[in-house]
Amino acid sequence: MENKTILVTGGTAGIGLETAKTLAAQGNTVIVTGRDEEKLRRVSAQSGVQAFRCDSGNPVEITALAEQLKQADITLDGLVLNAGVFFPQPIGEISADDINHTFAINMAGPLLTLQSLLPLLKNPASVVMVSSVVLDKTWPSTAVYTASKAALEAIASVASVELAGRGIRINTVRPGVTLTEIQAKAGMSEDDIAALAEGLSSTPLGRALVADDLVPAITFLLSDGSLPMRNAVMTVDGGVRL
Repeated sequence: MENKTILVTGGTAGIGLETAKTLAAQGNTVIVTGRDEEKLRRVSAQSGVQAFRCDSGNPVEITALAEQLKQADITLDGLVLNAGVFFPQPIGEISADDINHTFAINMAGPLLTLQSLLPLLKNPASVVMVSSVVLDKTWPSTAVYTASKAALEAIASVASVELAGRGIRINTVRPGVTLTEIQAKAGMSEDDIAALAEGLSSTPLGRALVADDLVPAITFLLSDGSLPMRNAVMTVDGGVRL
């Protein structure tokens, strides 16, 4: 896949970063968004991508991003809605702020980004939602995160019908447990992360996933090979559900 223009939200770390780097190396024009100005500058310099500050939990910044792209006369062949957060809490300790913050970034952010960028999406265009294997397998302390990803996939199903006439296809990738910055941001210690990785040694894959493991599925859904696919879910989990 080459010569396409693709935007990746949350493109300065983890799955988003590895996806952006691969797409750029293939000869595509890649735009990434993120909240950290220093990371945006570094990723742009190192990977040859265009970088725009946009907090996926901030509707004002999402609208501003769309206006910036419009002013630059940029149109999109693909959109990867990857930005997300994970803050594990047992049900007895969940606060309203936990719910609001998680849903603002994991559900409202992708929805408002898709809405704002609709005028810039070509016909055909591919939108890839990055969801989670938590919809297939239950872990304690993930109620809010799981609910936010379920809501994201509900949006994908409705958008698949509403936007079909515009040639916009919506499909989803469900990563399994993937070692990225998200664990540390969730408050896990190095020992916690090591224990998590060790616990995944018993899966058929024999290890935790890394961000690169998800890139082939995402790039396929962005490619013309996925043209017939609508509201498909590709699970890449190393066999953790088995």
